[in-house]
Amino acid sequence: MKIEILAIGSELLTPSFVDTNSLELTRRLNDLGLDVVRKTIVGDEAEEIAACVREAVRRADVLIIMGGLGPTEDDKTREACAAALNRPLLYKAEIYESIRERFLRRGRDLPPSNAKQAFVLEGADILPNPNGTAPGQRLVEGGCEIVLLPGPPKELLPMFEDAVWPRLRARGHGSTGRRVLKITGLGESDVDTRIADLYPPPGPLRLTILSSLGQIELHVTEFSAEKEAALFPKLESLAAKLLDRLGDFVYSAAGEDLETVVGRLLKAGGATLACAESCSGGLLSGRVTSVPGSSAYFKEGFVTYANEAKIRALGVPGDLIASRGAVSGEVAGAMAEGARRAAGADYALAVTGIAGPDGGTPDKPVGLVFTALSWKGGLETHRSIFIGRRDQIRFQAAQKALDILRRRLSRPEGT
Repeated sequence: MKIEILAIGSELLTPSFVDTNSLELTRRLNDLGLDVVRKTIVGDEAEEIAACVREAVRRADVLIIMGGLGPTEDDKTREACAAALNRPLLYKAEIYESIRERFLRRGRDLPPSNAKQAFVLEGADILPNPNGTAPGQRLVEGGCEIVLLPGPPKELLPMFEDAVWPRLRARGHGSTGRRVLKITGLGESDVDTRIADLYPPPGPLRLTILSSLGQIELHVTEFSAEKEAALFPKLESLAAKLLDRLGDFVYSAAGEDLETVVGRLLKAGGATLACAESCSGGLLSGRVTSVPGSSAYFKEGFVTYANEAKIRALGVPGDLIASRGAVSGEVAGAMAEGARRAAGADYALAVTGIAGPDGGTPDKPVGLVFTALSWKGGLETHRSIFIGRRDQIRFQAAQKALDILRRRLSRPEGT
């Protein structure tokens, strides 16, 4: 089955907005073993929308159109689809009354512009929208099923789950099992080299490698003809081989974020953590505390950007900074030990570096970062050079620090 998604909105063609709706729809379609063969983004011009609809209807078995069903002047999906499909728009008094009652319940009069939302394409089924004023529509043109959904996620996603996904599931396409392995500490080419012979031939079992900032993801999927398959033996076998091949570079075999994994390990061991940050500016502490329940293990964070702050808050010796420099392994270690001591924590992480774009020297270039981990009776420091923009260097620095702690917490007791 060929499924296409058409996302409508001029804002999606700017750097300020990202089409996240189609990602969620694709994930749910993949759960049924269905692939999206094409995704298109088009602006708010009616002629452009109509052209995209005409083309997609000739190709696709299912066309999902998102957005442009609102009450404003730039919402032109209904009109464009009517022109593309040569179908009139019919006024539905029941829709108008439903919208009017929604406004009255809030003590407001219905603006005249909302009346356009009461028009539907001839022959279309109406998809109720309890979360907004724009109803969805479903119709068939030739051999293509067309679904019109509102753009706001709080309206689109529930409507898709209630009115679209069950209908596709009932057609008996099957189900898909999925495992996501997340890796840090290796580059994409390194991972690919290690697993090159494990890629399966074309078929129901798939392996995809994806690179993102500070990590690599391996997506393993297996399609089953059963609607609700409980077991995916080939998937689990391949995942086990990948885990064996990549070892402790895999920090999660369930698609979790690194901070979630670290938090679970801290909580399991009844341990606490403090963070001392310079170049990362609180990003590390922010990631740790973004995990629900992190108050059980996170004690305190220190953002000691200036040298005076490192000396005052963490007890880093001034002569050490003067002799080795604030960006050094020695200062990173002193920051970690000072944070652990000041917070009374079991572990402390520290980050100091040059995030750029200025401040680098031949000896200490932009991207140079020292990370350190302190615990009772131990200290380790790491030197890294990260490439990228300032925000990318800061993220990678925090990723490195979290991974150092993950590895320490994962070791057998006493090692």
